[in-house]
Amino acid sequence: MTRDIHGRQLTRDEIYDTVAPGDFQTLMNVDRYNKRTSAFDKIISATHDHFWDPLDTKYIDFTAPFNMERDYLVDPKLVAVARTSVWDELDEGKRVKLANLETWWSLSSVLHGEQGALSLSASLCNILRDPGAQEYAANQAREEARHVTAFARYVKARWGKPCAVGPALGGLLAEMVTSEFAWKKIVGMQLMVEGLAMGAFATFYTMGRDPLLVRLVQLAMTDEAFHHKFGKIWADRTIPKLDAAERDMIEDWAAQVFQTLLFNLASPEQKKPVYALVGLDWQRVQAAFMEAVTDDTIRQEMKESTNIFRVLVKTLLKAGIITKRTASIYATYVDVEELRTESDEMVGDAIAAEGIAGLKLINAGRHVFGQAAE
Repeated sequence: MTRDIHGRQLTRDEIYDTVAPGDFQTLMNVDRYNKRTSAFDKIISATHDHFWDPLDTKYIDFTAPFNMERDYLVDPKLVAVARTSVWDELDEGKRVKLANLETWWSLSSVLHGEQGALSLSASLCNILRDPGAQEYAANQAREEARHVTAFARYVKARWGKPCAVGPALGGLLAEMVTSEFAWKKIVGMQLMVEGLAMGAFATFYTMGRDPLLVRLVQLAMTDEAFHHKFGKIWADRTIPKLDAAERDMIEDWAAQVFQTLLFNLASPEQKKPVYALVGLDWQRVQAAFMEAVTDDTIRQEMKESTNIFRVLVKTLLKAGIITKRTASIYATYVDVEELRTESDEMVGDAIAAEGIAGLKLINAGRHVFGQAAE
């Protein structure tokens, strides 16, 4: 057990023990193979229930048409600019274009995030010592790979190619993927980014107007709900065993990640390419935001159960990574005390469960007595 809070692994449960990056010799230790945790067996075996193939039209068909010039991909209420004076200056055609371009930017960010999750999961395979934890990470990497395929195909179908990653999100993902510390990977990705994804996908599911998009996010949620559980298991087994200085370090880093994710989503500066395509200067948009948005309106929006940051904050709170020290950072955007009284169920859980039920019906015909169905 290491006690150095300035860059050690902070391992508090042996199932999260790690080797140094590149130390493959340790992974061939003969005694290691028989020390396999069963903590993740249910998550691993459940993958058969929510299997889906983005290249198989039985699950999703990316050729489904949509009129991008006439119709909104999502309810325009989701477009932040719609609450500013800039929106009043646009005709209906430009409003549709801007709204759909903002969706392009958001889904491009999702795609980059899925690539980050894929690479991060693969990196965990190289450092986790426990064979069961290692198998979980490999299983997640497989599921994240199909997300990359699926969101890339959707973006290609609607826009041709994705928008470049914003500097804030790109920097954060690179930090997590390349970090040698398992706690940063797990807190940053499994708890925070996966929590953000569940909130974002729930929002797209409830407010999407493109049936293909609605189908895509529900399929992704059938996987993400399990990825989220891996992080919660880590938190349950780790956070209560940390000393005050160690927990403060994790809590402070989580708050920093939250602010980076918020900046990536809300800052017009991060969306320069989007506004340029409709002839808007991002600084003009930012000024309009400053005029229109107040703390009260932000809090009101955060009360919506599908708000992506509400889900993220609830995840951190339930994991014990928000205390009085940092609660004020989140209180600007959500009622933290209200979240404390809620159950552990997340808004995306019911949507994912419904999706899994549908996948079971499709997958029931995939194999007959162990043989591939004709």
